[in-house]
Amino acid sequence: MGEWNIHRTCPPDKDPSQCWIKTEGKVTTIHAFPAEIEDSQLLFRADDITYDDETKKIVAAGSVYYHNYEKSEEIWCDKLEYYASRGDEHGTFDGHLVGETKPRIVTRPGILTSKAPFHFEGAWAERNGDRYVVHNGWITNCDMPKPWWRLRGVKFDIIPQQRAVAYDSTFLLHDIPVFFFPWFYHPLNREPRKSGFLLPEPGHSSLRGMTVGLGYFWAINRSYDLTYQAEGFSAGAVTNHFDFRGKPRDGTDFDVLVLGALDSGTPNTGTPLQKYSGATVYAVAKSDLGNGWTLHGVVNYTSSFRFRLGWSQSYSEANQSEYHSTGFIDKNWSTYTLDFVLSRLENFQTQEIPVINPITNQRTGYLTDAVIIRKLPEMEFSSRDHDFWHRLPLWYSFESSAGLLFRSEPFFDSNNNLTDRFETSPFTDRFRLAPHVTTAFHLGSFHIIPSAGIEETFYSESQAPYLDHYHAIGTDLVRSARDFSLDLVFPTLERVFNKKTFMGDKLKHVIEPRVRYHYVTGVGQDFIRYIRFDENDLVANTNELELSLTNRLIAKRGDSNQDFLTWELFQKRYFDPTFGGALISGQRNVFEATADITAYAFLVGPRGTSPVVSLLRASPAKGLGIQWQADYDARLHAVVDSTMSVDYRWGWFFASGGNSEVHNNAILTPYENQFHARAGFGQTNHRGLNAAVDVGYDYRQRVVQYTTTQATYNTDCCGLTLQYRRIRRINFPDEVQWAASFSVANIGSYGNLKKTDRWF
Repeated sequence: MGEWNIHRTCPPDKDPSQCWIKTEGKVTTIHAFPAEIEDSQLLFRADDITYDDETKKIVAAGSVYYHNYEKSEEIWCDKLEYYASRGDEHGTFDGHLVGETKPRIVTRPGILTSKAPFHFEGAWAERNGDRYVVHNGWITNCDMPKPWWRLRGVKFDIIPQQRAVAYDSTFLLHDIPVFFFPWFYHPLNREPRKSGFLLPEPGHSSLRGMTVGLGYFWAINRSYDLTYQAEGFSAGAVTNHFDFRGKPRDGTDFDVLVLGALDSGTPNTGTPLQKYSGATVYAVAKSDLGNGWTLHGVVNYTSSFRFRLGWSQSYSEANQSEYHSTGFIDKNWSTYTLDFVLSRLENFQTQEIPVINPITNQRTGYLTDAVIIRKLPEMEFSSRDHDFWHRLPLWYSFESSAGLLFRSEPFFDSNNNLTDRFETSPFTDRFRLAPHVTTAFHLGSFHIIPSAGIEETFYSESQAPYLDHYHAIGTDLVRSARDFSLDLVFPTLERVFNKKTFMGDKLKHVIEPRVRYHYVTGVGQDFIRYIRFDENDLVANTNELELSLTNRLIAKRGDSNQDFLTWELFQKRYFDPTFGGALISGQRNVFEATADITAYAFLVGPRGTSPVVSLLRASPAKGLGIQWQADYDARLHAVVDSTMSVDYRWGWFFASGGNSEVHNNAILTPYENQFHARAGFGQTNHRGLNAAVDVGYDYRQRVVQYTTTQATYNTDCCGLTLQYRRIRRINFPDEVQWAASFSVANIGSYGNLKKTDRWF
């Protein structure tokens, strides 16, 4: 039989004469209980096997078993006819067909996975090359013998590792028919891409009623694809979603997401009905241009704040008021960086303000209350510290930029009437050069680091006071600033405690004191004349001393060291309380010298000290993390700004909570006191029940900002997820949304719960 090996077994209760092998010419017949023939790739086992060495035909009958070692395929049936010619394998499997094959395990985030084999049964099947066709059968990937789900159909056309097609099939969940598919296609290759219609997605919103989504996926070619989905609401609104992706070449890819909505009127939003039509665009792109050059871009654009407010699907997105779009080409070499930047920032101050016709008293449109800043474009060239000569402790660094900038901001009176608009020319010149020289002296463990520099910035326009705001005027202006800094790094104080505690086997306490003196001059009262495009325009005179003290507790646990606790304290002493006359009493002031110590503004008048900034980070136990940042104002003898968060995870369980509180001065920042908490157990592939809840609460307003609850039950091969969301928006009715999805292991999920919105 050439390369085939023959095995036969005769049970003890059988007469050995009944187990025989007979060869006539090229045909060999084996009768045994069972009989086997195999080679390096295939195994056939049955009561009777006939093999024709000329045609390579194998006929097997009685308890037939077929095993393909290479493809991990197994089939049981009553009768088999198979042609084993290499490159032209084909055959049929008849009678009580049962088969299993190795699953394609999907490891993408958010996809339920299973190691159970792909199981199929049918009346009969045929194979032609790599293609299998199963007739009048069903398939599943659940553990047998009681599968949670089955797909039963007239015919299944399967090419392992490529695709599976079902005809006239019914999806059954615990033998209950759920859905009928006249034609169903599922890719089995590693990167599945096939044009076709997407399954309908039902949903519900308390504001817009029932919804149904229909979509189409277009695999344009191997480098581009487009997903389109239309969603209709019973209240009359229609949305359109586009997702265009591409990878033109290695190292280059992009993704463009567009959402457009035509709103005929949202119920429960007043009379007349409020309409929130509009569009948003979010796009990301990156490319390796070669020779060290790279390109990155992010576009985040919304046609109106009203639209984003009315259609956002989360609390943070609904109340986000600042949108950045940036594209840049850069190159890094040695200590140098060269960037070419295009950017647009839009910061909505309030919601769009309605325009009312005084005669008809009807709304005729909306005015946008937003600050817009553009760079079209700007070149930035800089260097980190670079030594003049490797034997000399002297380093130089610099920052430089040249750009065409624009800023626009409207002004409204107390009755929301547009009174004026601050607006520069479309291309305002700004050139900046800021070189620095640094050296260092070491006295044992004591380090002295002086640095000096200059900054020359040219503006082709400036701003001047006009009534209660400012106007842009076309006057050339140069800012010449000089700065000097001196860092004093004191010796580190250390002590090791060898006593074993709950913190670890050993404990090390480290104290790191540091002092920094900084002096800037040359700006003075001209600070008010510089137009604010970015942080480079916040330079003001200062004469300050910054004190910092860092305490660290480092725990030794076994062979590893871990930061058990880090506590940093900062404070600045200002010897020039008016910052060279730049400070304006009674209003919010932000300078570079104040913004680099805390994220919260604290200047409404002259003062000689900043708040004491405290930053505490701790990890007292495995899986537990604590962070607390607070600003203590000695004038008020109180903590004025505080942000705290606690995170804990143990196995399948997780919990987090936090508080953000601001009560410094209403001129600086509106008062707030908000809490958030999240708790749950489970993950994407945890069998059984998984559940979590996420809540945000505004203590000052006594309102729940958002609530999200999710429950998921996973079996060995499928899972059901339900999610409840309640979102509170600014001056907008609360919206309640229900979302659900049904997941099939290694295949995907169906429903209106998006992968980005689910926790597991």
